[in-house]
Amino acid sequence: MPENKSRPPQDQPWENGWAPDTSRAPGTRRLWLAGMMAVATIVACATAIVMTDRAPDAQSRSAPADDNASFPGLISFATPSETPPTGKSGLATDEATTRAPRQQEAGTPKPAPKPSKSSSHEASSPAAPKPPAITWRSVRSVNYPDRYWHVSGGYVALDPVRGSESREDSTFKQVKGLADSSCYSFATSDGSYLRHRNFVLRAERGDGSSLFGRDATFCPRGSSYSGAIMLESVNYPGYFLRHKNFVVRLERFEYSSLYLADSSFRLVGGLA
Repeated sequence: MPENKSRPPQDQPWENGWAPDTSRAPGTRRLWLAGMMAVATIVACATAIVMTDRAPDAQSRSAPADDNASFPGLISFATPSETPPTGKSGLATDEATTRAPRQQEAGTPKPAPKPSKSSSHEASSPAAPKPPAITWRSVRSVNYPDRYWHVSGGYVALDPVRGSESREDSTFKQVKGLADSSCYSFATSDGSYLRHRNFVLRAERGDGSSLFGRDATFCPRGSSYSGAIMLESVNYPGYFLRHKNFVVRLERFEYSSLYLADSSFRLVGGLA
């Protein structure tokens, strides 16, 4: 049997005649142990992560999702205990999203209800008065407001009113024009009509001729004076009735202040 020789101290290998084993790197066993520990640590961490990930998945499959649940490793914040209101768009009631018709504002008067028609009401209500069939007029001068058309001696003059007889002779019946219904004709109380003859206005009985109808028809035209009109002859366009030396006659239009004033008249209510 080989002899058991005692191993020389290794702190002084060269002095004691002992050489270290150079076939193996120093500290191999330590490095191997450290590596094994590192691998074990990594495996343990990976196993823990996998188990952590699988735990919430299993919990989510078995229980309904909860938005307020906290996950491991995350900081959870406090949430209000009250549940959000029900209804569309977070409203407390399920009202439609379209606007409802605007209610009537306060202070706006409501339309009055229409009165119901009944036979008794219609029978009791008086009939509307009919306008008079005859319109009596007096013709007043613009530049001589105290003077009116007045029949005197068969002619029409511009005179002031004197007594009841003068009022009656200064009042005429205004009717539709004998030659044009859109124009005017003037009749006296005894049935005569005012017509122009020899360019002078006079009162004469109608003879039924077309000439008489045209001579007695005058169309109202606008005047430069408020509330006044000018009377143009139908058969003499451009000729208007005017007063000259207080006699009413037919003359061609002139653009002068005197002519415009003499040919402007106001139709007022009958004096008689």
